[in-house]
Amino acid sequence: MSDAPSTQPIPADASPAPAQTGARIIAVTSGKGGVGKTFVSANLAAALARRGQRVLVLDADLGLANLDVVLNLHPKVTLHDVFTGKARLEEAVIAAPGGFSVVLAGSGMVEYSRLTPEVRNQFFHAVQKLAPYFDVILLDTGAGISEVVLFSISLASEVLIVATPEPTSLTDAYAAIKVLAMQQKRQHVRMIVNQAARPGDGRAITGQLQQVLDRFVMTDSGRPLRLIHMGDIPADPAVREAVMRRQLLQLLNPGCPAALAVAQLANKFQETLLRHAA
Repeated sequence: MSDAPSTQPIPADASPAPAQTGARIIAVTSGKGGVGKTFVSANLAAALARRGQRVLVLDADLGLANLDVVLNLHPKVTLHDVFTGKARLEEAVIAAPGGFSVVLAGSGMVEYSRLTPEVRNQFFHAVQKLAPYFDVILLDTGAGISEVVLFSISLASEVLIVATPEPTSLTDAYAAIKVLAMQQKRQHVRMIVNQAARPGDGRAITGQLQQVLDRFVMTDSGRPLRLIHMGDIPADPAVREAVMRRQLLQLLNPGCPAALAVAQLANKFQETLLRHAA
């Protein structure tokens, strides 16, 4: 069981970083639901925090938020309270197990499942206000290509798309990537394949998807969008146990294959994107 979350009004050292070295914002998204996107967000955050990064996970799935369930947190203040003027944004930043911070959306925020100008402005300013205090902000977005999801992704400098080897997941991942190339002019998208059956499956799947993108999706530069394979997370019974117990796999079973794969993903992000914050 988790203790009641403690309010963490921006991290312990609470000094904003210079603007040019503020948080690297990474959107963690997927073409379809049920592929382990929130699992990846939470455990990647714990793995990055272990490497000395100041990490915030912001629950950007405003309509069907479930980060609180995954982390077994019961926040007193959520984004809903901030957006309705009942609380300050700083009050919504709480400490999560694993050494990182979270801002939770609150479950069933149906009124925020549609992107109104007010929601757009509130969400944009929340991210901007939090960014100076962290090295990494992971936006745990909803699945698919709704307006809310695409707007959340537009705030990020990097996109990590989570897919499984299932054909429906890959078809929806392709659709999402195509929209990101066409609407947001993305030149590249990072990809991780969850629940991989065998080592190397994810790289092969990424390669096959890249071939389709090469044929049908061009960026503004006239070149195909580049899909960057960030790794595979193997199918592992320890994941289900952690999810059912509402605990981070990085804490419950850090030596299992899936946890080690997430640690490798964190290493890859640290080496390629986060050197300035190390």
